[in-house]
Amino acid sequence: MKKFLLLFLFTAHFAWAQMPDISNTWLNNSKPYIGTIGNKGQELKLMINISEQNKKNDQEYFVSGYSLVDTNYSKFEGKITISKYKDAKRQGTIFGEYELAEENKGKHSGVLKGKFTYNFKWNRKTETVEGQYIELTGDWKSYDGTLEFKTKLKNQ
Repeated sequence: MKKFLLLFLFTAHFAWAQMPDISNTWLNNSKPYIGTIGNKGQELKLMINISEQNKKNDQEYFVSGYSLVDTNYSKFEGKITISKYKDAKRQGTIFGEYELAEENKGKHSGVLKGKFTYNFKWNRKTETVEGQYIELTGDWKSYDGTLEFKTKLKNQ
């Protein structure tokens, strides 16, 4: 009976554990994520201006900002969802998915969708993140369905 009670308490602790609010992470120190879109490697910039943790689901973040390809500037809104977390003594990795919907302004507007990996180094003495690397890999698809491109972005 004691083992059952201990197991129940241990499981309950993880079931109700709160994910820390890392919404500032997605802001990338006010710098754009830079990468490529399409087969020719055309430059894509993505800037997240607003990031808020979902109060009902602490694994989800609501974000907004803009994307820029050549002179095509589009505002977007979307979400970043954490699906897995790996912790080591000094390094952590977070995995998840993102979906960012651009405002519909014609043929060159669409949805960015894919997976992300967030690696960071943790300083236990100062309890701060010292180095972080975020990579977003996925697809962009136009609203009318005529265009679809691979995307790859990373923080600076």
